[in-house]
Amino acid sequence: IAGIVAFSLTDAVQEPAQNRRDFTIVAKDHTFTPNKLEVSQDDLVKITLQSDDRPTSFAIDAYRIVKRAAGGTSITFEFRADQPGTFTFYCNLTTDPGCKDMKGTLTVRAR
Repeated sequence: IAGIVAFSLTDAVQEPAQNRRDFTIVAKDHTFTPNKLEVSQDDLVKITLQSDDRPTSFAIDAYRIVKRAAGGTSITFEFRADQPGTFTFYCNLTTDPGCKDMKGTLTVRAR
């Protein structure tokens, strides 16, 4: 019985697969690939930011997210997409003038 209870508790704690969205975004040559992400409201979004050639960042103002990755490395982070709408994500590093051109769109569809 203890095994059944432990299994049930584990299932209750894990996020249902349909509410999780995983993305790998590659930053290379001042471009995010992919540069368009679509999720549903309240999805748990997991992003792996892979910087292939130079330091980069990933920022979404409305979600108060700013993450940085050194050149040739990757970082992974999660957030809850609790605000419906269309949001720009961008590189906010100021030391590389090409970063100002790195932009993409996160679309969160209302449930």
